[in-house]
Amino acid sequence: MLTLLKRSIYFVPRFSYHPNVIDHYEHPRNVGSLDKSNPKVGTGLVGAPACGDVMKLQIQVGEDGKTIEQAVFKTFGCGSAIASSSYATEILKGMTLEDAYNIKNSDIASYLKLPPVKLHCSMLAEDAIKKAIEDLQSKNNQSKDKQEK
Repeated sequence: MLTLLKRSIYFVPRFSYHPNVIDHYEHPRNVGSLDKSNPKVGTGLVGAPACGDVMKLQIQVGEDGKTIEQAVFKTFGCGSAIASSSYATEILKGMTLEDAYNIKNSDIASYLKLPPVKLHCSMLAEDAIKKAIEDLQSKNNQSKDKQEK
């Protein structure tokens, strides 16, 4: 019986990740934090309680207030969540806020070649990007309101 159990381990279907996922997981880019009190920094914090992934993505715009100069992340989760955040920060740099807001999870998933069971990771990255932009815009609207008073 024990021999049968040992042997059955080898018949468990194995899931293999695309090299893009492995690269971003093993060598994540742009890990870190920015000063969230800075008016040029927007923070998006999202999570998926069902799977336990939590993603914080921050962007910083340049002097023009429209172009993303820096993007960083901190993610607690699976390799696909980390890879999705890492890749998202890479593509955000140099983008306008409008272009960044239009990034879709399918853009991230197709580059990383995520399997259907891991698509929620790219959705988290899309949501984090949108929340970071909304946070930045909210800060700027509040500072404009204070200046007008």
